[in-house]
Amino acid sequence: MAVNTKIALVTGGSRGLGKNMAIAIAKKGIDVIVTYKSKKDEADAVVKEIEGLGQKAVSLQLNVADSSTFDGFFSNVSEVLKSTFHADKFDFLVNNAGIGIHNSFIGTTEAEFDQLTNIQFKGPFFLTQKGLNVMNDGGGIVNISTGLARFSFPGYAAYAAMKGAIETLTKYEAKELGTRKIRVNVVAPGAIETDFGGGVVRDNEQMNQQIASVTALGRVGLPDDIGGVVAFLCTEEARWVNAQRIEVSGGMML
Repeated sequence: MAVNTKIALVTGGSRGLGKNMAIAIAKKGIDVIVTYKSKKDEADAVVKEIEGLGQKAVSLQLNVADSSTFDGFFSNVSEVLKSTFHADKFDFLVNNAGIGIHNSFIGTTEAEFDQLTNIQFKGPFFLTQKGLNVMNDGGGIVNISTGLARFSFPGYAAYAAMKGAIETLTKYEAKELGTRKIRVNVVAPGAIETDFGGGVVRDNEQMNQQIASVTALGRVGLPDDIGGVVAFLCTEEARWVNAQRIEVSGGMML
């Protein structure tokens, strides 16, 4: 009897942590839909890499900052579920897409605040709400937070506050979606060497060394440190992990 392959939807999956998550999930034998905002070529390259692992994959355009597009986006999801995956619904949603704005509390503008709200909080809130219509019962949602919701580095007040909101939302989602046996968890990366925030952790040697010095394992994080944890939460082995915040930071600021 054929086993029904699970399907995961990873937002912001064309590069950085999202790309790593999507590939790690595929390595677990799960098919993947990745979204991109503008970098279609990069997203298509991720699709090819996943197909090389023997899994089905497709890329779809999505701007998480614009919730008015979500109904149309999930119409596209329904179409590719039928055409590419021969399925009606998907199983896992990874709310990864995001940006970082580095500015002091005093210097943060309303425009920056609104942009962060739309991308980091309003987007995942309503994307998840709309996505439930095409999600199977018994699946899972992984929200991405940050170590900065636990410890403070100046310049991230608005960003970290949005992630704190996501962490609270995760508990409510887990409680309310439990009737559908949908698990909801948070993965909170520490500082990672990616393009995020202009690549400051990767490219600023002083920043890199400072973070390493306050991390128990003595270095900053790499994308490969994160994807596998997200992938684990999309497996049967994680079936009893629910409403948890899993920080993946190598022990920052202990």
